[in-house]
Amino acid sequence: MSQASDEARKVKEAEQAFDRRRRTIGLFGAPIVALLVFFTPIAGLTLEAHKLLSIMVLVALWWITEPVPIPVTSLIGPTLAVVTGVVKVGAAFAAFASSMIFLFMGGFILAKAMMTHGLDKRFAYWLLSRSWVGSNPRRIFLAIGLAAALCSGWVSNTATAAMMFPICLGLLNSIKEMLAVNGRDIDLSEYKYATGLMLMTAYSCSIGGVLTPIGTPPNLIMIGFLEQMENIHISFFQWMVWGFIAMVCYFVIAYVVLSRMFPADVERIDGAEEFIRARIAELGGWTRAQKNTLFAFLVAVVLWVTPGFLSVFCGAASPILKMYNTLFPEAVAALSGALLLFLLPVNFKKREFTLTWKEAMEGIEWGTLILFGGGLAMGGMMYKTGLSAWVGDLIVSSMGGEPSQVAMVAIFSVMALLLAELTSHTAATNMIGPLAITAAISAGLSPIPVSVGIALSASLGFMLPVSTPPNAIVYASGYIPITKMIRTGVYIDFIGIACVTIPLAIYLVSFVMGR
Repeated sequence: MSQASDEARKVKEAEQAFDRRRRTIGLFGAPIVALLVFFTPIAGLTLEAHKLLSIMVLVALWWITEPVPIPVTSLIGPTLAVVTGVVKVGAAFAAFASSMIFLFMGGFILAKAMMTHGLDKRFAYWLLSRSWVGSNPRRIFLAIGLAAALCSGWVSNTATAAMMFPICLGLLNSIKEMLAVNGRDIDLSEYKYATGLMLMTAYSCSIGGVLTPIGTPPNLIMIGFLEQMENIHISFFQWMVWGFIAMVCYFVIAYVVLSRMFPADVERIDGAEEFIRARIAELGGWTRAQKNTLFAFLVAVVLWVTPGFLSVFCGAASPILKMYNTLFPEAVAALSGALLLFLLPVNFKKREFTLTWKEAMEGIEWGTLILFGGGLAMGGMMYKTGLSAWVGDLIVSSMGGEPSQVAMVAIFSVMALLLAELTSHTAATNMIGPLAITAAISAGLSPIPVSVGIALSASLGFMLPVSTPPNAIVYASGYIPITKMIRTGVYIDFIGIACVTIPLAIYLVSFVMGR
């Protein structure tokens, strides 16, 4: 057994032991802490808000320690709120019917069709086959990252990482074979370029998720909180503008850091172009299902971005824009594209259509939808009971009473980042989001910059294999020493926070002032 694989085994065993202790402590400790909070007198809270605070403590601790699946915890919160008399059942579960849920559902169905019919692989191999890529290892490094980032803006980060993983393995095997021919036998688990390529794949999947509202759950969660708590609507097009800026900056940071830390020691990878050509040949010509999927996807994208162009050319107060937003909100746009998949035939004589219901159900991440709905439900109840205002005032007073917009964004962004490194970035956003929005309102500031900052920062979980599914997928290759992932993750996390989130906050402040 190599030293790297032995190290990976020890790290995995330590992680498993830590997880067992964490879950056990959370299972018994969180209810005790929640009861202590409930029986502790707290001035300024109504009975309903006090009950909800204890429920929030239980939910937050169980989200972090995960003694039960995170989606289950998301259902426990609203259920306990009804049982304890905080709110009525209709109010507790109304958030599970939010239009944001259906926006995500439509996005999941479209993504499933793309994966089922190989549209994502076709795009990835098309990008890798460009003439500017060739056999140059540095350009292959860049192309792999671009393919992963652009795909994950529309397809699940996890699914994108699973798709790109075998592509990277094939390219690395080409390097190994090329060097073996030249009399140099290498162990890929100790080869710098292999480590860098795997990390670039994982990080790019997370980075690309910030591009669109449906790219990763934190984006849509914060959009949902803004709409539910403050009646502020962020359009698909507006988010894409901010997401594109963040994605480009994050990508450049990751590329520069990784390419310098894990440079290639060869000028070309013999066999790389043949490997890509062989994979493209396996895909064959465009099928009817692929063409139908591309059409349905483009319909959704056009419907999503049209309001942005109407706003530019007709004005934000245009009656045409208002009518369009009424008829085609983001959720309807997503469902329009998704529903086309069940109507566009592949073989009409046999009544075969682009996507079956079974395939669609397999593509919907029900746990994410439940977690999303549970987070919105808890945030809404915090707002209605006055708990969020109390917490917001407490946070603002602890920050000196008059925090600046940039300071607010920086503090909550770092909190979201650190929490996302240790638990699900979706759960982290659900915990931090309502507090940040109410704190901003209490300080007399716009909640938009801090909301966007939290969503973008929660996607910067690069330090540990458990931080994100893409990290876990590439770590399983055995080519990434845990120390290297932590080191590179620290660099990219905090350079990203410093160089992107704060300037973005300044831009968003100017945007808000101009609204």
